[in-house]
Amino acid sequence: MKKIVVLANAALLLYSCGPQERVSKETFEAVNQSMEVKRLTEVEILNEAMLWGDSISTEAQNQLITRLQNAVAEKGVPGAIEFCNIQALPILKEVSQKHGVEIRRASNRYRNPADQPTEEEKPLLEAYEFNAENGSKSDPNIQKFENGEVFLYTKAIVIPGGFCLSCHGEPGKEINEETLKKLAELYPQDQAKGHQVGDLRGMWSIRIPKKGGSKKAVSFYFEEFFFRNLKC
Repeated sequence: MKKIVVLANAALLLYSCGPQERVSKETFEAVNQSMEVKRLTEVEILNEAMLWGDSISTEAQNQLITRLQNAVAEKGVPGAIEFCNIQALPILKEVSQKHGVEIRRASNRYRNPADQPTEEEKPLLEAYEFNAENGSKSDPNIQKFENGEVFLYTKAIVIPGGFCLSCHGEPGKEINEETLKKLAELYPQDQAKGHQVGDLRGMWSIRIPKKGGSKKAVSFYFEEFFFRNLKC
């Protein structure tokens, strides 16, 4: 019965789209096939969690960068540092609540003490640091915790360009005196200066519940695949 209702709703949505905006036959068939899935294999679950973690980390990073760039344009670098001090964690919380996961950034060279790695995160962060020191590529990673009920997705954060060096670069070179004064005022334990473009800044850490939490958790792709691909 549930399958019939879902497909009926899908048909209504298809009908509501204009003739130029219908979903492809392949998309519709993929949805039909996904509705038949009764149980995902462990490999499929891990793959879906990996894909979702990558999508969420990209969304969070884009949110932070976009709002930070706006703050720099409006208030300058010192004003943007104040913005980060107040708004960075709430922005991540907003994205976390949207997806029913827990998102944070972790770094051994932290600026905000809240970004210190947890016991779960330490060995993963150290692996990224080892790779960075040896010139090796760091791919995203996913680990299982709490008897497999929680997935921990991690991805390296790298200094992408000169924009970031205005508050993470060399003091007196990329970081001016006004900015240094503001950093000392807001982050007396700051360890996030002296970076260069391409340096490892830390890592994204996303805890994804296998069950419960968001209705999108893990099996979300099969339930919402169709709706994400509509062009209405």
